[in-house]
Amino acid sequence: MTTAPFGPLEFQLVLLRRMADHQPVLVEDARHELNASLSEMREANRRWQAMVRAPRGRGSLRRYRSVLGEPESSVRRRIGDLECDALRWPVPLWPDLRFEVMVAPGAAVWNEWLVRAPGAAGPELRTVEDLRPWSCTVDEVARAFAPARPMEGSAPTRWALAITDPLTGALYVAEFTWGLFQRLLPG
Repeated sequence: MTTAPFGPLEFQLVLLRRMADHQPVLVEDARHELNASLSEMREANRRWQAMVRAPRGRGSLRRYRSVLGEPESSVRRRIGDLECDALRWPVPLWPDLRFEVMVAPGAAVWNEWLVRAPGAAGPELRTVEDLRPWSCTVDEVARAFAPARPMEGSAPTRWALAITDPLTGALYVAEFTWGLFQRLLPG
């Protein structure tokens, strides 16, 4: 029995699987847009987890290249004293976003998330009322609500930012999955 290839469609289902915890209705709509069943989404996630946990599996960067192909772009960045490469792939489900993998020297992947595509306009974020699920990325919220304070997420693919509404001064926690905004909680 041969296993079907694992490609960009299956990878998008993996992204959706983790987002289903916070946005089940949006995930359901997206899954239908991809013409994928719930069992196909679960199977894609199972296969992805098996690849991630395989004792002699591909390293993270090789895994992304084998699943997503060659990146659409690669940009050298300096973050503090560290020089790294930001590799980006298109994500058909979110045409204005790219899946970005930050690669340190030695091909070590140290960050992987969705970011705004170069040249794509992001949302105008002035107050917490402007935050809508799946509308913005970690970086966009951090800039709009500076100084946002990074917080540990509840899972490896999750991030959180402590932010303050500039109109009311109220504190909130913005939660993200794979770098995409999911929900806002009272701080």
